[in-house]
Amino acid sequence: MQKGEFGDMTDIKKQSVEKFKEKTALIGIVGLGYVGLPLMLRYNAIGFNVLGIDIDQVKVDKLNAGQSYIEHIPGGKIAEARCSGFEATTDFRRVSQCDALILCVPTPLNKYREPDMSFVINTTDAIKPYLRAGQVVSLESTTYPGTTEEELLPRVQQNGLKVGENIFLVYSPEREDPGNLNFETEGHWWSYTELS
Repeated sequence: MQKGEFGDMTDIKKQSVEKFKEKTALIGIVGLGYVGLPLMLRYNAIGFNVLGIDIDQVKVDKLNAGQSYIEHIPGGKIAEARCSGFEATTDFRRVSQCDALILCVPTPLNKYREPDMSFVINTTDAIKPYLRAGQVVSLESTTYPGTTEEELLPRVQQNGLKVGENIFLVYSPEREDPGNLNFETEGHWWSYTELS
C-alpha cells in the first residue's frame, strides 16, 4: 500500500486517480440518451477524451457525423466535441480501452411503479467481458438504493476482478433535468475517497 496525498491505496488505485487528475483518462459513457449525451459534452468540455457506446447504430452514425438527435442539444456542440476527442461506437469490445465507464441507461417504471432494471443488468452483462483492472465503473441511472451493491458488484467481480482493489465501483445520481432548457450538467465528479 502507498501512503501520501491519497491515503492508503494500491498502486492500481493511485494510477487511476492520477489519470483523472491529469485528464489522460478515457471516459466511456454507455448510453447516449438525454443523460449520457449532456454528460459526454461536459467531460469533453473540461478536457477529457470520451468514447460513447450505444446499441443504436443510427444514433452513433449521427453523432459521428456531428449531428444531434436531442432537441435541446445543438448539433454544433456535437460537432465541436467530435473535433476535440469524442467518438461514438456500438462496439462493446472497446470498453477495455476506457478508464472510466459511466452507465447512463434508462430505468423506466413498470406497471408496479418500480424501476425496470433490465437495461442496467443487460448493459452490465454486455460490458462485463471487457472490464479490466484499473477501471472505474459508475452507475448513473436513476434506481433504488442498493442497486450498485446488489446488481453491479457481483457482475463486475465475476471474471476475477476485486472491487476496491483493482477495479472501482461507484454510484452517481444522474445530473440531468429533461426538458429544462436552463439546466447544465456540471459538478459531476467522483470524490477520490468514494472509489471503493
